[in-house]
Formats: sequence, structure tokens, C-alpha cells
Amino acid sequence: MRTYLLEKSRVVFQAEEERNYHIFYQLCASAALPEFKTLRLGNANYFHYTKQGGSPVIDGIDDAKEMVHTRQACTLLGINDLYQMGIFRILAGILHLGNVGFTSRDADSCTIPHKHEPLAIFCDLMGVEYQEMSHWLCHRKLATASETYIKPISKLQAINARDALAKHIYAKLFNWIVDHVNKALHSTIKQHSFIGVLDIYGFETFEINSFEQFCINYANEKLQQQFNMHVFKLEQEEYMKEQIPWTLIDFYDNQPCINLIEAKLGILDLLDEECKMPKGSDDSWAQKLYNTHLKKCALFEKPRMSNKAFIIQHFADKVEYQCEGFLEKNKDTVYEEQIKVLKSSKKFKMLLELFQDEEKALSPTSATPSGRTLLSRTAVKPAKAKPGQASKEHKKTVGHQFRNSLHLLMETLNATTPHYVRCIKPNDFKFPFTFDEKRAVQQLRACGVLETIRISAAGFPSRWTYQEFFSRYRVLMKQKDVLSDRKQTCKNLLENLILNKDKYQFGKTKIFFRAGQVAYLEKIRADKLRVACIRIQKTIRGWLMRKKYLRMRKAAITIQRYVRGYQARCYAKFLRRTRAAIIIQKFQRMYVVRKRYHLMRAATIMLQSLLRGYIARNKYQRMLREHKAIIIQKHVRGWLARVCYHRSLKAIVYLQCCYRRMMAKRELKKLKIEARSVERYKKLNIGMENKIMQLQRKVDEQNKDYKSLLEKLTNLETTYNTETEKLRSDVERLRVSEEEAKNATNRVNTLQEEITRLRKELHQTQSEKKTIEEWADKYKQETEQLVSELKEQNTLLKKEKEELNRLIHDQAKEMTETMEKKLVEETKQLELDLNDERLRYQNLLNEFSRLEERYEDLKDEVNLMVSIPKPGHKRTDSTHSSNESEYTFSSEITETEDLPLRMEQEPSEKKAPLDMSLFLKLQKRVTELEQEKQSLQDELDRKEEQALRTKTREEEERPPMRGAELEYESLKRQELESENKKLKNELNELQKALLEKSSPEVTAPGAPAYRVLLEQLTSVSEELEVRKEEVLILRSQLVSQKEAIQPKEDKNTMTDSTILLEDVQKMKDKGEIAQAYIGLKETNRLLESQLQSQKKSHDNELEALRGEIQSLKEENNRQQQLLAQNLQLPPEARIEASLQHEITRLTNENLFYEELYADDPMKYQSYRISLYKRMIDLMEQLEKQDKTVRKLKKQLKVFAKKIGELEVGQMENISPGQIIDEPIRPVNIPRKEKDFQGMLEYKKDDEPKLVKYLILDLKPRGVAVNLIPGLPAYILFMCVRHADYLNDDQKVRSLLTSTINGIKKVLKKRGDDFETVSFWLSNTCRFLHCLKQYSGEEGFMKHNTPRQNEHCLTNFDLAEYRQVLSDLAIQIYQQLIRVLENILQPMIVSGMLEHETIQGVSGVKPPGLRKRTSSIADEGTYTLDSIIRQLNTFHFVMCQHGMDPELIKQVIKQTFYITGAVTLNNLLLRKDMCSWSKGMQIRYNVSQLEEWLRDKNLMNSGAKETLEPLIQAAQLLQVKKKTDEDAEAICSMCNALTTAQIVKVLNLYTPVNEFEERVSISFIRTIQMRLRDRKDSPQLLMDAKHIFPVTFPFNPSSLALETIQIPASLGLAFISRV
Repeated sequence: MRTYLLEKSRVVFQAEEERNYHIFYQLCASAALPEFKTLRLGNANYFHYTKQGGSPVIDGIDDAKEMVHTRQACTLLGINDLYQMGIFRILAGILHLGNVGFTSRDADSCTIPHKHEPLAIFCDLMGVEYQEMSHWLCHRKLATASETYIKPISKLQAINARDALAKHIYAKLFNWIVDHVNKALHSTIKQHSFIGVLDIYGFETFEINSFEQFCINYANEKLQQQFNMHVFKLEQEEYMKEQIPWTLIDFYDNQPCINLIEAKLGILDLLDEECKMPKGSDDSWAQKLYNTHLKKCALFEKPRMSNKAFIIQHFADKVEYQCEGFLEKNKDTVYEEQIKVLKSSKKFKMLLELFQDEEKALSPTSATPSGRTLLSRTAVKPAKAKPGQASKEHKKTVGHQFRNSLHLLMETLNATTPHYVRCIKPNDFKFPFTFDEKRAVQQLRACGVLETIRISAAGFPSRWTYQEFFSRYRVLMKQKDVLSDRKQTCKNLLENLILNKDKYQFGKTKIFFRAGQVAYLEKIRADKLRVACIRIQKTIRGWLMRKKYLRMRKAAITIQRYVRGYQARCYAKFLRRTRAAIIIQKFQRMYVVRKRYHLMRAATIMLQSLLRGYIARNKYQRMLREHKAIIIQKHVRGWLARVCYHRSLKAIVYLQCCYRRMMAKRELKKLKIEARSVERYKKLNIGMENKIMQLQRKVDEQNKDYKSLLEKLTNLETTYNTETEKLRSDVERLRVSEEEAKNATNRVNTLQEEITRLRKELHQTQSEKKTIEEWADKYKQETEQLVSELKEQNTLLKKEKEELNRLIHDQAKEMTETMEKKLVEETKQLELDLNDERLRYQNLLNEFSRLEERYEDLKDEVNLMVSIPKPGHKRTDSTHSSNESEYTFSSEITETEDLPLRMEQEPSEKKAPLDMSLFLKLQKRVTELEQEKQSLQDELDRKEEQALRTKTREEEERPPMRGAELEYESLKRQELESENKKLKNELNELQKALLEKSSPEVTAPGAPAYRVLLEQLTSVSEELEVRKEEVLILRSQLVSQKEAIQPKEDKNTMTDSTILLEDVQKMKDKGEIAQAYIGLKETNRLLESQLQSQKKSHDNELEALRGEIQSLKEENNRQQQLLAQNLQLPPEARIEASLQHEITRLTNENLFYEELYADDPMKYQSYRISLYKRMIDLMEQLEKQDKTVRKLKKQLKVFAKKIGELEVGQMENISPGQIIDEPIRPVNIPRKEKDFQGMLEYKKDDEPKLVKYLILDLKPRGVAVNLIPGLPAYILFMCVRHADYLNDDQKVRSLLTSTINGIKKVLKKRGDDFETVSFWLSNTCRFLHCLKQYSGEEGFMKHNTPRQNEHCLTNFDLAEYRQVLSDLAIQIYQQLIRVLENILQPMIVSGMLEHETIQGVSGVKPPGLRKRTSSIADEGTYTLDSIIRQLNTFHFVMCQHGMDPELIKQVIKQTFYITGAVTLNNLLLRKDMCSWSKGMQIRYNVSQLEEWLRDKNLMNSGAKETLEPLIQAAQLLQVKKKTDEDAEAICSMCNALTTAQIVKVLNLYTPVNEFEERVSISFIRTIQMRLRDRKDSPQLLMDAKHIFPVTFPFNPSSLALETIQIPASLGLAFISRV
């Protein structure tokens, strides 16, 4: 075993989320073991060397268990327990050494605290003196020629010295372990071969790259060179084995980069030379690098903004290295005094062995600062060291040691047969089931796998064995063609099928095919099998669906039966229990009331008898014992009352207990019977807690009664004692006075009798007290036992309740998940069906338009043939006007258009007779297509109703559009236009005044003064027109930007409650309804919480919108004030004030966009530059206008003086009568602006002129640049509004018919112009949106302002015309796609496949294909930039015409689909394009297209998904294609490609360079076996003519109709605003 490039830097430093070597964490985890107590270890977070990464614990790994395995492995390799403890002792010392801290004395010296615990533990473990080690950690020895100095070092140097010592100790320990393992594995048998395992690190590039990354990338350059040579050798052996002629394959050689690093005067040499210099520094080394290699080596570069870094072009990528720290890391010095202190250890013999080995021999290298470990476990003998090598090796730099070790490694690799395994991390976050494609491609490029694939791609890509070819294409042979010799049979078949013999080659065991041949054979084979497959699929699918239907029907009937029976039983049981409960309550209440009555009656009688007896006795004894009897009677009466009360209470309690015991026994029997019922458990569960609480209260009350009884008994005893004492005193007093009063003897006898009676009663009360206490104890025990039993039952019921709740929750969750999945699948299926129906309808519409054109052509031919016999007589078809309807709108051809057509067709049609049968068939076909179209339209309407409902629901949630700003902008634009009109009128009036009142000498048309003034006035008016148009353009751009910036709100969805109702109907068990009810309550709570959260968010949004509306109101008021001030100014200052106001408004908007684009500075910078340019232009125009105004004022003053002189001269010659008849000079009177209603009035006779000027003769480019987007649509709709206002249905029908025919005529005439088609598609959609927006339907009026709702149509429902316009828009869209396809078609193959965007990737072309590719390169000059420029042109034109953003996304999606389909089809048909380099080229081109989408904010348009087949085909060209794992990866990766396409690409795969190899036939067979279950289309090529179904989402306009001005440039002066 040999070590290469040991990673020592990991011992002292770990990056974030990385760990140190595992042995350190295993030691810390096993610190509690008895044998490790002496090491004094702790948690891994305590040590500096183990806590830097921040993740000391790895999930799923127990470091303590791993420590046991480590010790077992050491024992197995012959390392005994004593040596193991020595190893652990050294490792623990390294950990404690890392915790040693330093304190700075000054800038150049430092100290270690006294009795520093980590250092004391380290010295104790290593057996060295504390003072010496602490001294030499803070000092170093400098030896000169004559003297030796001891110099203190700074804190940073001391920390570096400590880390260097730790790394040195670890390296020595690692080499010692390797030596002992080699001794244990040493065998006496001579070894002739071995198997080595080499773990290499990959290419690294970070934000900051230092010496570690430089060494890693240097090693990768060497290994990549060896890897390329090995792959080239394998490809060469494959061709030689099969005896196939082959040519030399060119591959990338990275020897120049290696020479730049390791050659003489290379980077490493200059680094070692700078390390030897006394005052060498990183800056001086960087300057040497610049002077030596800059502008001399193409692979070496210098960064623009740094003088302390350099860039090297590696094989994987450019890497920028920072020079800071290179010299210090290259030296990596360990002070000899510290080594001597360690060698002086007398207690630790193993430490001495480590440093004795240093004197004997060294490993090829001691350190590298890399961040990876590179080990080679081989049986190659270690290199023997020379006698004086130890000291020299110790003084070598790290770079020198790294280079020597790398050379030894390359010698070992060149002497062996290598096999490679490339490990790719799916993501950088260690997340499961997460694959980062960009990261994987970056690793493949860094590992050189892409280059290897390119080498293997040159040659014959498709390879079959003869037996496989025969078994695969047996269906293409006849019985007579099958021979016993399979090879000859295959040759005969190929000679018949493939005529070009260069397309295949016969090897010894395989047939080699060029690109495209296997696909051709597969197509022939698939055509034969397709019919049989379709029949089998039809039968099986029908049988399966019938079986599924019957099973579902049977299950539904069974579920309904059980559920209905269960519900009926539950209801009957409920009725029975309710009736029984009422009866029990009736008798129980009756019994309680009767008992209470009897008790009260008995108590009353007893009280009456006692009271009457007491009165009688009082009357009898009042005269004899008046004074003493009062006291005795008081106590006796009280005692009697208490006795009576206690007796009645005892009787009541006893009766209650008996009755309750009886009822409890009955209830217990019932409970035992019903204990098994789930419903009983639920009822017990519901009322058990209340019962427990009642019982607890009863127990507490009984305890209180018991305590009160005890208190009463004690009171009785005390009173009895007091009374007995009193009686005794009385008796004694009576005995004393017996002599004095003999007559009192009788009285004493009676008292004695009373005393005896009282004693008897006392004994009786005491016995009763005992019985009451016994009964109370017994009752207490019984109640406690009952309470304990009830508590146990309660706990059991709670457990069952929790289990039932959990089951209910799980079932509800599963049911909701399944229903959600079903709902998602059904919605997807409905969307697919809707798209299919829409596509079918649009295809039929396309076919209908084609037949309509054909019908018109045939009609023109009929007219021509009818007009041929009479050349002088021209006649039109009388049925032409009658055949014209609202749905067909056939276009008319004028005589000027018919003339050249007639001239061309006259010679050919003189001989052709009129085919009336064909004409009648075509008419019949047109009617049939109309009927079919109407039925399909009804079907489509029904299916779109559901989508419209959801859309309207979503649209209701959306906030109203911010139309205030747009209305304000339109108002300002209208004011500017009115001001310009006023200025025009004033200039015209001045011109008229000059013409009328000037003398013929001065104001004659030919006079020079007149001409100068007229020219200046016209120039000023033109200048005003230009300024007005520029302001309008700027306004439209700002409005479009505002609309694009508005965010879209997320759509909140709520779960549907009908899912749970359906689930309830499907339950089988009895307890599922209760479970579902609980689940329903939980879902209701969840829905209530969701509703509350949504309400809160809605309130927050409402508050924000209110604040925004308030700010807009304030802004509107401010602008109105400014407008009023502007209107009060004189006409000369209005333009200047309006321009100044425009500049201030743009400045405010600049601040607004600055806040808006705070997160994206690039967009804000571009917007700011454009805005500043516009402001500068406006300021320059303002200055120019000021100059011209001043000149005109001066000239007007001069001409006014001349005109006044002329008028004075004329007044002298005119009589007073003539003066009265003279017209008065016109005065400028300000006129109020009309309140327009957003309608345009025109005469019926002017309708052709309207269509001609607005549709036929309109140039899209001028309209798009100078006017509002969609202006023709707005004008046409305003004309329709006026006709609707007049309730003129004929005018509405005529205008709409003429409009649609005019648009068709324009598209037929200029249908190849993209701008024309895009312009009319945008205007048609806008016209359609206007008809919807102002139709008066509630679904379309939600987004209107109150003013816009007033403009709705009142008399006519134009729903049918909306459908006709929708069909017309679909036809225009399809024509736009065809125009776009014709423009892009010649660019796609050249730009996407043939042009090399990345130079030098394709390498050498294979033989036999160079002529073809060169000719193609000569023919096509298109590049990827050409495609992107064309896409920019398309996007700019559509945005300029104001096309809907959703429609633009659909056009871009269709464009990208055409690009991907054409590119993939050409790739599948051209063998020279199926190579690794071409795959890389395609991936780069696709990434450029994705970048274009990202720049245009079109990533959510679905255009990227249409390129997925092309992307997967490019990935298929680049991935490895050898093992089963590669086949599995290809099958999972290429899910957008069909099986035929995958196999075709693999068969066409052609190696371009020598190191590439063809795909084996077995690998292709494996791919086919894995993909045999995939159900996809057998079609090889994609349908490039496929057009996705187009939709026109409703997009209301916030532009107010009354603010629209008609420019004079359109020539629509015959139209007036109403």
C-alpha cells in the first residue's frame, strides 16, 4: 500500500458542512469507555479541530459503533492493543493541541497562559516537558554562520506553527500505520500482477481559488491526459478486432497546460524560486508570472481588475487563482525545535518510533493542501529512499513534493490497465430525489466525460451482430431469401434494401451502419407491424373498458345497497331509543314528585304532634318548674329537632342508595350487553366525562355532609357534657337543700329519671353514630371503587376514541388524496380533449378557408369563361351578391385585378369547357363543411363553457385594472392635441388674414415676403406635428411598460365539498359515517381557517389598493391643477409649459421605476439611459422651438407694421359706406371642448372609402410607429357603435361584412409580409375584444369603468359576428405561422446544426462526409445569431403592433416547436450530425435560445418545453453508452423521445475522433428491451407542420373611446366624432 497526496490540511481546517477525519469523532464518541479515561476527551464540539465544519454528526452513522469496527480492523491487521492505545493517544494529543491558545504581547511576540490546560494535557499524553513545549511554540531558532538566535514569533505565526506541528504528527502516524499494514499484508509468494484502487478528486473552481485548488487541478490535468489516451486506445482496438478500416481520430491534448504548470520556468518552478528568496512575496511572484507567461502562453491570462491573481485555461474551464498565501502554503515549515522536543519524550516509545522512521525512509510526499484525499491501495513496492534524502525531503516545498508524487502515480498508472468510474453528485445540498441538470453537466465537463464521449462518437454508430440483425428484420425477408448461413442472408437483404454500400460495413461478427440506415430499416419494419398492432389494441382496449365498466357498476350498486340499509337501521334504532327514554323520564319524574310529597306530609304531621305535645306539657308544668324547665325545654326541643332531622335524612339517603344501587345494577347489565357496540362506546364517550364530573360532585357533597354530621355529633357531645355537669351541680345543690325543702324530693326523683333517660338516649346516639360512620366508610369505599372503574373505562374509551379519530383522519386523507389525483387526471384529460377538439376545429377551419379560396378561383374561372365569347361585353355574376352571407364573406376581385389574370388564362381556357358538375359538387361540399363547422362550434362552445366559468371565477378575484393612469394619460394626450389644433387654427387664420387684407404688391403669391412667411409657418406647423407624434409614441411606450410591470395575483383554490359527499355515499362499514362526520368537521375548520386567512389577505390587498387609489386621486388632482394653470397661459407659452410638464412627469416616473427595478439594476440602468436620451431630445427640441418662436415673433411684428401701413393707406381711399360693408377681421374666440361619446359618424356612401383608407391602403409600418396600437380596430368599432346607436342593422351588417372582406383581401394580396399579417392579427383580436368588452354581457363588463359601461351596444347582439371574427383571427394566425415558418425554414438547419458557434469542438470529420458538409457550409451562411436576430425582429414587430401578450407567447411557442422539430428531423436523417461534438453544439444553441426567452420574459410561454425532444437528443449524444446503468439512465432521461428516435440516434452515432467509439449492438438491444413497454408513437420524424391550437383570451382595453383622435394622415376627414 502506498500513499499519494495525503490531505493534511483537513486535520486543522474543515470547510462548512464538512468533517475532519472520522477517527477523531469516533474517539470523542467513545470518550466514556474506561480505557479512554486517560485521554481526557469530551464532545466533538469542544475541540477546535472538529467543530469548524459545523456538522459533527452524520445522519444514520453511530460513531461509537464505528469505533468498535475500527478497533476490530486494527486487530485483524496485526496492530495489538498496546499500539492501538498509542495511536489513540497521539490522536487525542492532536485534538488537545488544537485547543492551545495564544495571547499577544505585542505585534511580534506572544505567550501561552500559565498552566494552560490543553497544552498540559498534550504534554502529559506525549510525555514531554510543559515548559519546553510552551517555549518553542512561541519562539523559533535562527542559525547563522557564527551564532544562533532565539526569536519570538507573532500570534499568527505561532498558530501556523501549531497547525503545522499537528499536521506533521498526523502524517507521521499515517505513514506508520501504512507501513504496519504493508507488513501484515506482505506475502512470501512473488507477485506478478496486482489490482489497485485509486480515489481521485475532481476539478475544482470556487469564487476564491488558492494553492489547494491549483494543486488539485494540476493533478486532474495529468489524469485527464492519461484518460483520453486510454479511451482512444479502446476505440482503436474495437476497429482492429472487427477488421473495419478506420482513420486517425483527433482529440484534445492538454499537454500545453501541463507544460505551463510543471515545465522549466513554469508556475511551480517560479513559485519554488520565489520561496527561496529572502524577501519573496506573493506580489513579486505574481509579477514574475506576468512577465514570463503573459501574452506568450495562450492558456495564461491576467484578470482586468486585479494584479494579485492569474487565470489558467484548464481542460474543463477557466479558473482564476488568487496569489495571496501561495508562498506560505508552499513552504509549510515545521520548526525543528518542536520536533526535537517530541523526540525527547521518554515515556512514550511509540512517538519515538514515528520520528525514527523519518530518518530511515519517507513516503513519496508528505503533504498537500488539497481539499480531497487521493489514495492508491496497490501492491506496488514503495520507492526506496537514498541515505541523505530525509533532510532534503523535509526541506522540499509542497509543490515540489506534489509534482514528484504525481509523476510516480502516472508511472504506476501507465504500467497498469486502468478502468474508470465517474461519480456525479446529483445536487450540492445532499437532498434525496433532487437532480440539478446544470450541476451534473458541469461535473461531466469537469471530469472530461464530454470530451471522452466526443472521442467515442466518430465512426459507425450502429452495430448489430448477424443473429440479432436476422431476428430483428426477419419480417422483411421472404421465405426463399432465408439461407442457412445467417451472414450471407444478412448481406443479401442489405444489398436489396440499401443500394449505397458505403452506408454499411461487414465485420467478423457485426454489421456496422452509418447514420440513418437503421432508422430506414425500422421504418419499413414498423409499417408492416402497425396494422396488426392497431387491430390488437382496438380489441383489447374495448374488452378492458367493458370489463372496467361492469365492475364499477356492480360495485356502485353494492355500495348503495349497504349504505341505504345501514342508514335505515340507524334511524329505526334512534326512534326506539328516543321513545324508551321518554317513558323512563315520565315514570322517574312521577316517582320523585310523589316521594317528595309524602315526605313533606309526614314531616308536617310529626312536627304538628311534637308541637302540640310541647304546648300541653308546658301548660301542665308551667306552675311547678317555670324557671328551670325553660332551660331544660330549650335543649330538649333542640335535641329532638336534630334527632328528627337526622332520622329523616338517614331514611332518605338509605332509600336513595337502595334505589340507585338497583338502577345501577340494571344499567350495568345493559352496559354489559351493549359494550360491544361501537355506537355505545361513542355515546359513553360523549357522556362519560359529564357522568364522572357528576359523580365527583356527589362524592364531594357526601364528604361535606359527613363532615357536617361529625361536627354536629361533637357539638352534641360537648353540650351533653356541659348539661350533665350543670345537672350534677343542681343535684348536689338539691341534696344540700333536701333538708331545707323536703317537698322537692319528688322533683329530684323526676330529674334523676330524666337523667337516666338522657343517658339512654346518649348511648343510643353513640351507637347510631358508629353505624353512620361504618356506613359512610363502606359507601366511601364503594364510591371510590366505582370511580376507579369508571376512570379505567374512560381511559379505554379515550384510547378507542383516539384510534377511531386517527383511522378517520387517515381514511379522509387517503380519500382526499385519491380524489385530488382523480380530479387532476380528469382535468388534464378534459384539457387534452379540449385542445384536440380545438385543433380539429381549427384544421377544419383551415380546410374551409382553402376550399373557399378554391371556390373563389373557380368562380373567377367561370366568369372568365363566360366573358370569353364576348370580349367587348363585361358582365358580373348576378348571384354574387345573393351568395354573400354573414358566414362566408367571399371577397371580390376588381377589374384591375382580374385583367392580368384574364390575359394569362385566355390561351389556356379557350379549349377548356365549363365543368358544371365539379362546380356543383364544390358548392355541396361547402355547405356540408358549413354544417360540420357549426356542429363543431356548438361542441366547442359547450366544452369551453366550463373553462369560461373557472376563468370568470378567477377574474372576479382579480383586482380591477389600474385604469386611472391610462385615462389620465389619454386625457393629457387629448389636451396636447387640442392645443396643437388651436395653434393650427390660429396659424391658418393668420394666413387667411394676410391673404385677404394685404395689398397685392406685398401679399401676392409670388411676393418674396409672402413666400418667406408662408414657408416659416408651414415649417412651424410641421414641427408641431412631429412633436405631437413623438409625445404620443413616448406615451404609448410608457403605457405598455406599465401594463407589463403590473404583477399577476396568485390564484387561490378551495377544495370542493362535493368530494366528501361522494365519499360518504361510498362507505361500507357502520362506523364510517360517524368518522366521515368528524372528518367533515375537521375539514370545515380547515376551510374556515383558510377562509379567514384569505379574508385577511384580501383585506390587506384592499387596504393597499385603497392607498394606491388615494395616491392616484391626489396625483390626478395635482395634474388637473397643472392643466388648469396651463390652459390659462397664452397660446405661445402653452407648448413650452406642456413640454416642461412632460419632463417633470418623466422625472417622477423615473423615480417610480427606480423603486420598481431596485432588485434588477440592469433593467433599471437600460430604462434610465433610454429615458435620459428622450429627455435630452425633448430639451433640445424645446430650445429649437424657442428659437423659431422668437424669429417668428420678430417677423410677425415686421409684417404687422407693414400690414398696418397698407391698411392706413387703403382707408384714406375708401368711402365710409364701403367701410361698413367691409368684413371685420376675425378674432380668436376660445371654444369649449365637446363631451364626445366615443362614436364615429359616416355616411353610407363613404363606406368603400373607409375600407379603402383604413384597411386596403393602410401601411402597417407607419401606423405602428406613429399611432396608437390597434387604432384601426378602435375606429371600426366606434363606427359600429354609431350604427348600433342609430339602430341601423343594415349598416352594421354591411360595415362588418366589408371589414372582414377587406381584411381577407389585404391578406390575400400581401399575405407573405410578416408585418402585414401581424398587424391585422393584432387589430382583428383588438376588434374582437372590443365587441366582447362593450357587448353588455356581465362576464365581459367586470373590468370596465362606469364610463366604458355606458358605451356598451344597446340594440344588436353581435355574438355570431364575434364567432366569425374569431374564425378570421384563427386563419390569420395560421397564415402568420406559415409566413414565419417560410422565413425561418432556411435558417434552422444551418444555424442550429451546421454552423459551429463554439469553434474547434467538432474536430475532424469522418471520411466520406467531408464533401457533403463543405458544400452545405458553402450554401448556407445562416448562423445562430441570424435566428436570434430574426426572432428579435418578430418579437419587436408584434410588440410594436400591440399584440396581446398571451398571443405573442403562443406564436413564440409555435416558432420554437418548428425550430426544434426541423432540427431534430435533420439530426435523425443525417449521420454526420450524430456525434458528441454536435450534441454539445446543440446544447449550447438551445441554451442561447433559452437565454433569449429569459431576456424577453417568455419563460412561462411553454416554448422551452417544445425544445425538450431536441435537448434530450443532444444529451443522448453526450452521455455514456456502455453499461446497463447507462441504459437505465438513458431510458429515464429520454422521456420526450420515442423509442424509434432513441434507437435511431444510437444507430446513427458516428465517432468523429479516434478516441470515440460506436454504440454496441448489445447496448441498443438493451435499450430496446427496456423501452418495449413504453407506449409511444412509432413515427420516427416529428410533424414539423403541426400547429398548436390557438386561443384568444379576453384582454379588455383601458383606453377610453371618447379620447381617441383620428390623425389627419389616415385621410378620414369624412368621419366626424360624435
